[in-house]
Amino acid sequence: MYFAYGSNMSAPRLGERVGITSVVGVATLANHVLQFYKQGDDGSAKCNIAYATERDVSVLGVVFDLPESEKPALDRFEGVGQGYEVRTMTVTLVGGQDIKVFTYWATKIDPRLKPYHWYKHHVLHGARTAGLSNHYIARIEAVESIEDPNADRHRRQMNMYR
Repeated sequence: MYFAYGSNMSAPRLGERVGITSVVGVATLANHVLQFYKQGDDGSAKCNIAYATERDVSVLGVVFDLPESEKPALDRFEGVGQGYEVRTMTVTLVGGQDIKVFTYWATKIDPRLKPYHWYKHHVLHGARTAGLSNHYIARIEAVESIEDPNADRHRRQMNMYR
């Protein structure tokens, strides 16, 4: 089981990377916070999770039943060993069931970076499609994003939504 909290919440994004996966449901990772501080290979920020310093803070995301055969491909896309590491964590599904999942934990952090508009779009598309709370979506919307200087990359990333 894979817990996606960033751009991979978007089914078109994840599907382009590993093919079709089954959605198990929306889940909460307690005592953690969503940030856009992970240093991407393209020089922009990507999502990361961190331990929360405040009480009652959590990360919302989507649990996918990812076939084991697809995990190596996803690990490559995520840059395991080059910016993310795999961690096993416990999340709580909307119905209250705790399940063990794997997710990606950022190892290269730079809070000065901003995400590109297209990356933020992936995250918002996934959050909205999953039905995450309006409050949570508003927090993502409030994150400042910047234009990608590579117009071709921007176009490629957005084409999956056409």
